[in-house]
Amino acid sequence: MYELLKVEGRAKRGRFHTVHGTIETPVFMNVATVAAIKGGVSTQDLYTMKTQVALANTYHLHLRPSDELIKELGGLHKFMVWEKPILTDSGGFQVFSLSSRRKIKEEGVYFSSHIDGKKIFMGPEESMQIQSNLGSTIAMAFDECPPATADRSYIIPSVERTTRWLERCIKEMDRLNNCEGTINKNQLLFGINQGGIIPDIRIEHAKIISEFDLPAYAIGGLAVGETHEEMYNVLEHVVPHLPQNKPTYLMGVGTPENLLEAVSRGVDFFDCVLPARNGRHGHLYTNHGKMNILNQRYANDMNPISDECECSTCKHYSRAYIRHLLKAKEILGLRLCVIHNLYYYNNLMEEIRTALDNGEFENYKRMRLEGYKN
Repeated sequence: MYELLKVEGRAKRGRFHTVHGTIETPVFMNVATVAAIKGGVSTQDLYTMKTQVALANTYHLHLRPSDELIKELGGLHKFMVWEKPILTDSGGFQVFSLSSRRKIKEEGVYFSSHIDGKKIFMGPEESMQIQSNLGSTIAMAFDECPPATADRSYIIPSVERTTRWLERCIKEMDRLNNCEGTINKNQLLFGINQGGIIPDIRIEHAKIISEFDLPAYAIGGLAVGETHEEMYNVLEHVVPHLPQNKPTYLMGVGTPENLLEAVSRGVDFFDCVLPARNGRHGHLYTNHGKMNILNQRYANDMNPISDECECSTCKHYSRAYIRHLLKAKEILGLRLCVIHNLYYYNNLMEEIRTALDNGEFENYKRMRLEGYKN
């Protein structure tokens, strides 16, 4: 399932085989929350952007259009016209992000819908059932994502409950994968490590969940308020206690600098809304740092966003034109910017893989970080 091809320091170069195709790692997964990338980007565009994996959201798709409807229509791959792997998160992050709308109990979480206030219950079994209905390649375990700065008295019982929920997820996933009518009987389940920014809790939880022998393990509960240094400290403590022969997934992270630093600490999988979100605001990634295309200096600049970039936006359109579109509030401007940023991230990961193949990752990392600073 996972081939560890090469190691440089703690950085790993791997290959993860799934029923929907092989994922070359390290990999960045493009976030399609409601089965679409915000900014007018289609799944056909994703193929041209070197995208390997799309990520969709269990909670949001359960509310609209409903996982039952998606199953009736043939599953998420058919629904969004995407043949490559899809990872669905579990709804666990919404336990954090919708904290004013939920109550956590041992059985699961009671939500009020952010759309119409309707009462919703989601526990480990419900999350697995929804993800099975969606038919994603990879399902995430249902967990609680505690605030990064929470103290030990909150985090310890939260992590213990997340472990109990993981056991329930495994049992329900096994049942669903053996049911008649299940869309993807080869659906994979990833476990999630939690523990805030407290190393000993993180390490102990990593050891416990590693015993379940799952296909991969995620590190959750980061990029939720802690500093970059605190996040790197957690990775340095936790990753050595997760199986090296399984992928490690850092959830919700991050900037290009974060990706480089996390790869060097042994992370294989990433996802983040930043490239698409920043693109929609005209903030564009390049090898020389982030560019705000709305600045007046670009009003008559006929150069592409980046001479080094091979994305369809940079091949055809100027900074001046893209700036004009955003100023005129034309959706094409958002689309062109999001395409560029997602291509940049996917291409960055491809360059990282090549550097690892050649045993030159540390030199590559140093070059890129220096470029971002300058």
